[in-house]
Parts: sequence; C-alpha cells; structure tokens
Amino acid sequence: MTTTTDTGWQAWQESWDRQQEWYMPDREERFRVMLDMVEAFTGPEPRVLDLACGTGSITARLLARFPNATSTGVDLDPALLTIARGTFAGDGRVTLVEADLKDPDWTARLPYDTYDAVLTATALHWLRTDALDALYGRIAGLVRYGGVFLNADHMIDDSTPRINAAESTLRHTRMDQAMRDGALDWAEWWARAAEDPVLAAPTARRFEIYGSHADGETPSAAWHARTLRARGFGEARPVWCSPSDTLLLALK
Repeated sequence: MTTTTDTGWQAWQESWDRQQEWYMPDREERFRVMLDMVEAFTGPEPRVLDLACGTGSITARLLARFPNATSTGVDLDPALLTIARGTFAGDGRVTLVEADLKDPDWTARLPYDTYDAVLTATALHWLRTDALDALYGRIAGLVRYGGVFLNADHMIDDSTPRINAAESTLRHTRMDQAMRDGALDWAEWWARAAEDPVLAAPTARRFEIYGSHADGETPSAAWHARTLRARGFGEARPVWCSPSDTLLLALK
C-alpha cells in the first residue's frame, strides 16, 4: 500500500496529475495556454486566485513559471486540501482557504479583495447552472479591471450530437487501453487515498460532502461566455479547445 510516509506529498500530487491525464491527455497544453493568457494580461508577477484548487495543480505550474506570483487556493475538499497543504507547506507565496463556493459569503475568507487573475480547471462542472451563474457574479467582483478569469472545463455543445458521439467513442477506447496499461481512474485513485493513514479520514469526509459523483451540468462555451458578460465581464470567449474540453477567458 502506498502511503504519505512512503512517498511524500509530491508523489501524491504527481499521482493526481497522472490520474487526471487519463481523462485529459492534453491537460498540460491546456495549462500552458492558461498561463500564457495570464502573462499576456497581468505580467510575470500576478496575484492569482486558484478556484476549486484541489491538490494545487494550477498553483504548482503558476509558481514554476512565475516565481514572484502569489496564489490563494480555495477548495472544500478536505482530502485534496490536505495534499495541497503538504505540498506547499512553508511557501509564503501560497495561501489555502477552505470554503464552499456555493456559500454566498465565501469571498469574505479570502486574504485579498481583488485579484489579477482567477483560474480554475475541471471543477465547476460540479455545479448546476443556477449556482454557477451566481458564482460568476461573485468572481466578477474579485477580478480587477483589466484582469482575467479563465475556466478550463467540459463545455458540451448539444447542437453537434454525431461529432460528440464519435469523439467520445474514440476517447473512451484510448482510455480503456491506458487502463489496461496500468493507468488509474478516478475511483481507483480515491480507493488508494482511503487506504493511506493520513488521507483516510479526510477522504471519508470528502465523500460525505460530495457523494460519489458530480451532480452538476456542462453547458456550452456560448452559455459560459454569455453568462460571464451578463455578470460584469467586458469580453469572453474560448481561447483554446480540444474535442471535449474548452478553456474560456473572460476579461474584466
């Protein structure tokens, strides 16, 4: 059994990345474009809010590329936050906040009133559209004028069902082969976390909070752009996409 004592927090961080890459093989390309856009609009020393930060995948890449950046990571998941706290322990550039993004007052827990950039990836599909609409209004209040919000997530275009079906079939065929080659899926990763002496209790609490799967929605990129503009952003559109994923940028 793999444990935090055996491997350290960095190994858990890396195992989370590998598990996520099983679903999204172009995940690193998506992160690269995200940080390109941060640099384009905010320069090399941004103050960033890592929204639904999980283990801190965005923050780790942000600080590797921009050593003078600062990051506030926000999440409710106690297990993933445990990994993030272990990973970034002693790093004064990183603040981690436990908060529920569906709580209207979650922004009161943040150390800053405004940010140059708010970034999130593969997270907000856990929310239904009414909650996401409200969240976008709160995010608009946190981004300074000229700052950006970037959301990388599943954004489904229901007007192209045959394209969607063909892409899904190929992707799942490749995922099945990767699993035969030893890749971990989401369920297996969490099963291993539940066996770890340090992560077992926060993992149990995590499933009490969220259950076993998302109850959210995956509206189209057009819906996200339209909603963000209605909530106070001046411009919004995709800046990168794969057949199944979109990186959408909104400019304040």
